[in-house]
Amino acid sequence: MARPWMLALQLSELCVSSVVHLLYGFYIFSSAVAGDLSQALYDCLFFSLKHNVNTQEIPKDTSPSSSSSSASTNVVDLPPIVLVHGIFGFGKGKLGGLSYFAGAEKKDERVLVPDLGSLTSIYDRARELFYYLKGGQVDYGEEHSKVCGHSQFGRIYEQGHYPEWDEDHPIHFVGHSAGAQVVRVLQQMLADKAFKGYENTSENWVLSITSLSGAFNGTTRTYLDGMQPEDGHSMKPICLLQLCRLGVIIYDWFDIPWLKHYYNFGFDHFNMSWKKTGVWGLVDCLMGNAGPFASGDWILPDLTIQGSIQLNSHLRTFPDTYYFSYATKRTRKIMGVTVPSSILGIHPLLFIRVLQMSQWRHPSDVSPPYKGYRDEDWRDNDGALNTISMTHPRYPVEHPSRFVQSDSECQPLQSGIWYYKIVEADHIFFIINRERAGVQFDLMYDSIFERCRKHVFRKNPPTLPNLAHQ
Repeated sequence: MARPWMLALQLSELCVSSVVHLLYGFYIFSSAVAGDLSQALYDCLFFSLKHNVNTQEIPKDTSPSSSSSSASTNVVDLPPIVLVHGIFGFGKGKLGGLSYFAGAEKKDERVLVPDLGSLTSIYDRARELFYYLKGGQVDYGEEHSKVCGHSQFGRIYEQGHYPEWDEDHPIHFVGHSAGAQVVRVLQQMLADKAFKGYENTSENWVLSITSLSGAFNGTTRTYLDGMQPEDGHSMKPICLLQLCRLGVIIYDWFDIPWLKHYYNFGFDHFNMSWKKTGVWGLVDCLMGNAGPFASGDWILPDLTIQGSIQLNSHLRTFPDTYYFSYATKRTRKIMGVTVPSSILGIHPLLFIRVLQMSQWRHPSDVSPPYKGYRDEDWRDNDGALNTISMTHPRYPVEHPSRFVQSDSECQPLQSGIWYYKIVEADHIFFIINRERAGVQFDLMYDSIFERCRKHVFRKNPPTLPNLAHQ
């Protein structure tokens, strides 16, 4: 009798989760469309007014003092701060005027927000990020492309967003969720000189990495959403991720240009559109015989504990790079039991998962993901990631780290150490909706940008890396 009731409960939970995620996705999409329409209407209504105002030109100030002032505040000399989005995220230019980082990029004059694949693997996204910055056609690598069954080459960047990027012109990276792991993989690729035609890359092209709820060690949520805890690679027959898989395949198969320009999951290099595969290609993908979900070259396997351990086994913490991590949690212990810390403080999209993750138990008939695994270590969470996963890389080898309660405790910063803070927040508290975070939003991002601009330099006295050889 217990099995039918359990199945009914699981199906009910799946139905509720699917509806909540679908409604939230529709809310984000409709908000972006509404913002674009209102901006277009504004431009149309006031077009004539602008022309009338501009009929009388104001003489330009051509005095020497004016030109010298602009030259002295040349922001091009600043090393850029690159904000890297997480799963289901998007960069500048997607979803209209909506900002994934809730407008945080406006806090500094030299910030880049790349648009990477929202569901592509961490490996593929790291490759895309390199060519976004340096320019050229994305090269996923011949061997990797053959193994995973997709094209070797992808999007073309006619002009890189920071083509001078090298050891003398390094970059600050800020990654949210899976974006933090993407940056780590990119840095390792730079150290390994993994980009054809760029034999001079090194880990020192990365000046600092700041992680916001970074997915360093995987998450138990992947198993709740449908990944098999046995291998961390395959999916359960009926689960939220299977519904996601079907939706993504159909979305990419229809390949509606204006829609994909608005939002793209990033699987163009798998060539799943109807123009290239036809109806039988769609059937093949839906049956799980082709595409990213068949090869495992997508983001979720990288976010399981097993997948993260496999990634981490090849990733180093480098001695000349500065690392800082903000780990989030929305749980607390009451009489030894981990429960959600609040109701109103947790986004409706995440509340069920906060509760489920706080009660997670690894199946007793399945081998644990690593030696010494304990369920209780993984119960504190933010609704998407476990807090233990976000502090610093831990498995299979723990990297140097130091817990801090305030930024003043880690000045001056030492390179090669993961400084981390625990923040009371859910996983999307500091993105999308600035109003939710309130004053905490400004406090956190101001401290991040201030650290990048004033406190993180390799040279003493502090000299802008871009000016080192001028």
